[in-house]
Formats: sequence, structure tokens, C-alpha cells
Amino acid sequence: MAGGGGGRDALPFTRRGSDPRRAGGSRRRRAGVSSDPLPLSGRTVLVTRSRQQAASLSERLERLGARVLSIPTIELVEPDDWAPLDKAIAELNTFDWIVFTSVNGVRWFFSRLRARGFTSSLPDRTRIAAIGSATAAALEDRGVSADIVPMVFRAESLAEAMPLSQLAGRRVLIARAQKAREVLPETLEGAGAQVVVAPCYRTIVPNVDAAELEARLERGEIDLVTFTSSSTVVNFASLFPEGRAAGLLAKARVACIGPITAATVRELGIEPAVSDHYTIGGLVETVVRVLSHP
Repeated sequence: MAGGGGGRDALPFTRRGSDPRRAGGSRRRRAGVSSDPLPLSGRTVLVTRSRQQAASLSERLERLGARVLSIPTIELVEPDDWAPLDKAIAELNTFDWIVFTSVNGVRWFFSRLRARGFTSSLPDRTRIAAIGSATAAALEDRGVSADIVPMVFRAESLAEAMPLSQLAGRRVLIARAQKAREVLPETLEGAGAQVVVAPCYRTIVPNVDAAELEARLERGEIDLVTFTSSSTVVNFASLFPEGRAAGLLAKARVACIGPITAATVRELGIEPAVSDHYTIGGLVETVVRVLSHP
């Protein structure tokens, strides 16, 4: 069984349950106050997001009454080689565009920028593109406003939103994960842009007690599994012998963000519920919808 026992924490995973002291946890009966149960009361939801990002999803689910099992199937670490990003940082003034594909890309890019002795400000001449409202918000937190944020949060939509007819000879920096889909750089290069892909981080499979996770799914203790990226799906499947992941997921419901993640789930032979909005809020709405209609 891949993964083995003994993760970094004392427990193989974190169980988050609804705390009655939390807002919306339990309701005292008072005249004129509804005592209807929360929509996810009695439901157990598995969150596979990275440990650094799991809280935002877990806390929203808990507020709706869910018992949350946080078992990250993805961990973010430094890229194998900082040289491409360091070179791009040294030449930052030469780029016409900088593209950020995720919140993680923003965090790791600016962390490296500071580590190299630069301020967090970007050149005034450089235009900024971001995939997703959360990515744009992460930039705003650092005093940077995105010039382009596509309505649909995927690489294809960003490529369509950028002024392709004006990119010939322009330098474009893409700050992203070490391993990612190539549709964006290929589209921009096809428009004549000089594209530099600078990995800011890479993803690995963290230590997970796969046997315990398998047993919980097998016993039907988990009502729904959430996936927030293709990497969380691929890494989940890698924890078990080939073909086993599909059988385990078939014992629960599956919800994910966006068509790319959904396509990866379908490769396992599982049909997931897909959020209409490619955000954590949209995913939570999907979880509620799915578990409200068994």
C-alpha cells in the first residue's frame, strides 16, 4: 500500500467536527428562532486539499454541520531548480506580461522575490494576468492589480482573454507549478510571444495512512470526497494499487472544482459532481446540493 503509516503529525489525518461553540454549530431554542438542522449535519466529507489551504474549505463545511476529515493528498514544496525563476526575477523589467495561474503561484513567486532581496512591487510597464478571482485577490493583498481575470477560471479562457494579436515579440512570464498543463504557454507562443515558464513550486504526495483511509471508505464512513485540482485526484489514486481508487470512490459521492479536475476524476471511471463556479464557495454549494439529494 503506497504511502504507508506515520505522517508528519501524530495522527494519520485530522478530523474536524462541528463545534457547537462555532457560529451555526448548535442553536438554542428560542421563541421565533428556527431550529432546523444544518444542511450537512451528520455527513462526513473528505478534504484532500493541501494542508496549507485546507482550512478555508473545511471551515465552510463545518459551519454547515459537516464532519470534516482533512487528509491532504498534495503537498507544496520548492521546485527542483530555482534557476529559471531567479533568472526571470533578475530580468523582471524586460517582461511585458506576467501571468499567475494560481494562488500558490502568487505566494511562492513573491516569497522568492523577497528572498532574492527585491521588494514586492512589480514593474509599472508590466501587465498582469491572473486565473481566478482568488488569484487576483492574492495579488491585491500584495498591492498588485490584475489587468485581466477571465470570467471562466481556466488556462484556455485566460489565453482567449489576452490580446493575442498584440503579443508577437512580447515577453511573457508564466509563474506556475513545476508540472502543469502546457495549453497556455503553447497558445501564447503560437501568437508569437516569447514565453518564459518559471516554476515557483512543485507538488508531491505527502505521507498518508493509506490503509486507514481505505478502511474508512470501504466501511462507508465517508459520504463525499472533494477534489480541488487534478493533482489531488492523481495523488489520491497513487495511494492505492492500480484500479483500487475507483472502487473506493464508488462507495462515496465525489465533488470537484472545474472541468479539468472533473476530467481527471472521469479517467478513474467515476462521474463527479462539478461546481458551476470554479471557487471554494462554488464547491461548497455543490457539496450541499449533492448530499441533499442522496
